Amino acid sequence: MTPAKNLQRGIQMGFMRFATVATLALLASTQVQAKEWTKVRIGTEASYPPFAYTTADGKLVGFEVELGNALCAELKVECEWMPVDWDGLIPGLVAGKYDTIMASMSITPERKQRIQFSEKYYQTPPGVAVPKDSKITEASVEGMDGALVGAQVGATHAVFAEDILTKSEVSLYPTADEYKLDLESGRLDAVVDDVVVLSDWLKSEDGNCCKLLGTMSPIPEIHGVGVGVGVRKSDQDLADLFSKAVIALRENGKYKEINDKYFDFDAYGE
Repeated sequence: MTPAKNLQRGIQMGFMRFATVATLALLASTQVQAKEWTKVRIGTEASYPPFAYTTADGKLVGFEVELGNALCAELKVECEWMPVDWDGLIPGLVAGKYDTIMASMSITPERKQRIQFSEKYYQTPPGVAVPKDSKITEASVEGMDGALVGAQVGATHAVFAEDILTKSEVSLYPTADEYKLDLESGRLDAVVDDVVVLSDWLKSEDGNCCKLLGTMSPIPEIHGVGVGVGVRKSDQDLADLFSKAVIALRENGKYKEINDKYFDFDAYGE
């Protein structure tokens, strides 16, 4: 065999090996995408009423819990809920401790660098609560000039408070319960959080100290485009399944049924 033919044969063999490797990689990719989910572990922060919280007898309840169970029923998969501290939610998901996050986590560019999301399943604006005898009269940058404002660390509302309320002093808390106690005791002048969370608290006996001052316009760069189901970047198929399930529940009336048990407006937003 001449050197030229040897070279040609070598090129052909190399191309065949490359094609075989590429085919196997494609098949492996297809198998990953085609994963059939029969059970989904959901991480949530169980101290954020009315979205997800634990009752005195240890039962996990709330809007997100009911909605998550309905989404799983629509997908015909088993749900397993796993309470997790807020700051451990994304690390735990990435580490494989659970498969999804449903914890009022807004879809933001920063978070999408680490995980992926389904389409939104609710979207509500930030609210400001103050003591009933507060001299603050307006939920605005100017109206809260000099105020000591509390927010939950790691939440979009904390970023909003620090970046937008530039004339206020912002203090961050590990949980919403802790900033509520400080507002009640007079150690804070105001707090910023989801308007639904604040409204639910203010209706309770514990929130009798305070009132809703008003809402502020959400900023897409900070608040994102709504709250979605968080998944690992490798599980885009799971995010797509939850997106389709949200649409199905919106269409068949199940979303409204759950929504109306907690809110007197459509939490899905515009």
